[in-house]
Amino acid sequence: MSCPHLHTVGAPEPQIADACQDCLAEGNTDWVRLRACLTCGHVGCCDSSPYRHATRHFRDSGHPVMRSVQPGESWRWCYVDEVLG
Repeated sequence: MSCPHLHTVGAPEPQIADACQDCLAEGNTDWVRLRACLTCGHVGCCDSSPYRHATRHFRDSGHPVMRSVQPGESWRWCYVDEVLG
């Protein structure tokens, strides 16, 4: 399956590279892994984390693609097409 979102989205610098912005705002520090939105740079925690803020950001914003900001990882995920790239 071809995903146009993976190829058209830019790659802004993450707003915060080492913390989930939403967890910090809520006073939580128990995220597992971090993901950055490739539309706006928002950083949220992954779906293995208790609050799943990266997915929530997609649902609230409609921004289709995020990438891992974990050291050594360079993959992207499209929420719209459910494709890893």
